[in-house]
Amino acid sequence: MNNEFIFTRPVEVAGSLSGIVTVPTGFDQAKESLPVIVFLHGAGERGDGSAQSVQKVKVHGIPKIFAANPDYHDLRVITLSPQCPCGMTWNHLAFPLMQWIKVAVAELNGDESRISITGLSMGGFGSWEMLLTFPAYFSCGAPICGGGLSWRADALRGKKLRVFHGLDDRTVPFSYSEQMVDAARANGADVTFTAYDQVGHNSWTRAYEETDLIDWLVSNRLGE
Repeated sequence: MNNEFIFTRPVEVAGSLSGIVTVPTGFDQAKESLPVIVFLHGAGERGDGSAQSVQKVKVHGIPKIFAANPDYHDLRVITLSPQCPCGMTWNHLAFPLMQWIKVAVAELNGDESRISITGLSMGGFGSWEMLLTFPAYFSCGAPICGGGLSWRADALRGKKLRVFHGLDDRTVPFSYSEQMVDAARANGADVTFTAYDQVGHNSWTRAYEETDLIDWLVSNRLGE
């Protein structure tokens, strides 16, 4: 199996979703069940799901790192990075996206107790939405410079979260994450909130590349 490939499957609403998948060297789904990181990109990486278009998802974050090194930090992990269709947002696609994730996890024999989700900007909003809508499915989550419906935060009780945002973010206000963090904590979530100064809208580079976030995403398991 190649370390990186495009995964396309039909889904409701969008017709189909495509994404970049990475697997570690020597991966054989018949012999091992690995943890899975789901990554949701920002608005600028939307496209038509074609082989050329889907490469845009590798501009930032998890797919950028694992496309360059599928054995990053010697982690044996599967990464799933779908592409959101033009004109849509992840929040439009919560249920179709979950269809796609479940099919990918099943076909790759992913460890269903270790499926984490993270994303940036539009993908940060999408990560919150997926965690709110399917809290029992994800072992943990890391929304970056996003926001969500804080009145639904009771769904996050007991959930492990790491949240990142730039204090001077003029694209997505810092208060959006602050409101979600406050609500999640008030409802019993275990939240670590990191605020960066002087990064503008780009809080994701430091989050993914200068912290142990990726190792943390891999290490968490449902029920622990």
